Amino acid sequence: MNSILPEQYQIEKQFYSRVDNFLSRHEIGKILRRSNFQKEKGFSCLELFKFIFLLVFKGKNLYRTLQSEAEPGRPEKDTIYRFLNSFRYNWRKFLLILSSSVINETIEPLTSRNWKNVLVLDDSLYSRNRSKAVELLARVKDHVENKYVRGFRMLTLGWSDGNTFLPVAFSLLSSENERNRLCGIDPRIDKRTTGYKRRVESIKKSTEVMFDLLRQAREYGVQTRYLLFDSWFAFPSIICRVREQHLLHVICMLKSMKRVLYTYKGEKVTLDTLYKELLKKPGKAKILASALVQIGIDSEGNPVPARIVFIRDRNRSKKWLALLSTDLELTDEEIIRIYGKRWSIEVFFKTTKSFLNLAREFQGRTYDSMVAHTTIVFCRYIMLALENRESKDPRTLGDLFYVCCDELQDISFAEAFQLLLAMLKNTLRKFLAITDGALQELVNNFISCLPSFLKGRLKLSPCES
Repeated sequence: MNSILPEQYQIEKQFYSRVDNFLSRHEIGKILRRSNFQKEKGFSCLELFKFIFLLVFKGKNLYRTLQSEAEPGRPEKDTIYRFLNSFRYNWRKFLLILSSSVINETIEPLTSRNWKNVLVLDDSLYSRNRSKAVELLARVKDHVENKYVRGFRMLTLGWSDGNTFLPVAFSLLSSENERNRLCGIDPRIDKRTTGYKRRVESIKKSTEVMFDLLRQAREYGVQTRYLLFDSWFAFPSIICRVREQHLLHVICMLKSMKRVLYTYKGEKVTLDTLYKELLKKPGKAKILASALVQIGIDSEGNPVPARIVFIRDRNRSKKWLALLSTDLELTDEEIIRIYGKRWSIEVFFKTTKSFLNLAREFQGRTYDSMVAHTTIVFCRYIMLALENRESKDPRTLGDLFYVCCDELQDISFAEAFQLLLAMLKNTLRKFLAITDGALQELVNNFISCLPSFLKGRLKLSPCES
């Protein structure tokens, strides 16, 4: 007997084959083993990783999935939480190896050698505002709402070529101020483990953690020429340190601060004063002015030069924005174009929070569980980014996510319908003396009487039975 819904079942197979292809092509199992993921018995780490990885595409969170009836081959609650709560697994190393291999083996071969790839650094709120007993939970500033909330600052380092953004490393920062930390480090954690080192890192200054992420990205082969960040990190001492220690050119947004001075024509001036002294371009030019300045002195006593470009703020016609570049060979237009690649990390934050259930899929209380789940969410984004890049799909990552979810939901409905139809045929054969031809005609009449919206959703016609 032919399948009633051959096309729909093919969709399900195609989706799961794409996931399996992603896991096998990038050797996720091998990377897990290299990152100290080991289990003595039961489900393998790869099986547990895949189970959590697929949750968001099925439209269920971890709690609802575990509350439903047990399915054959499905891990139990304790197995999943032991996997997520382990402080011995090196999730940082796992993400670094995965992202670096994707960049070097898949993305970079698709672009020209002269193309300017960049590293992007930014932080975003990781909200746990309803939590009370989460390890290292802190009061952090929500700059969107301009108030303090409970949660973490998710400091993220990503790689972009202007078309594809890939997360490279991250750190969930608590607070360096002990008074702002609502919960401390679990004293039972072995201080020799990776989990304890991540906890100690979370209470450092964000600028110190920033250099740890840059160093580790370089060690794992993520090479670029430029580092982009916004005005929150744009201090002369930070820029000089990046330039000296990591040999990266910095392109960043500046904000006017009275204590931050730049040397222009032998005098130290603020950003506002510098703008007033420059000759502005006439009319409604987008680039208003630019100037060469000195932002500091390196460890050998040499001055560190930079170019500051003032551009018109399109939202406020009488205001301006300022960009800084340590690469003096770039033109003003190139500085603006390259800095525009920083927007990809904002899209990344929006996608992971709105579509991929970052910080919302389950409510773990240990610091390890939050790091583990965040890494898995980042891996989901990497898969969608590759699908978008390799298929040249014009849809956004959010659209692709909804397509995957809709496909799986339609399959569930279609499977239920086919099961009912198969049971109807078996029942008719059991209680009625009926030929196969007569049975087929009866089923065809039944299908033809179905409402049009059901036939449309299931793509049914009488001849497909």
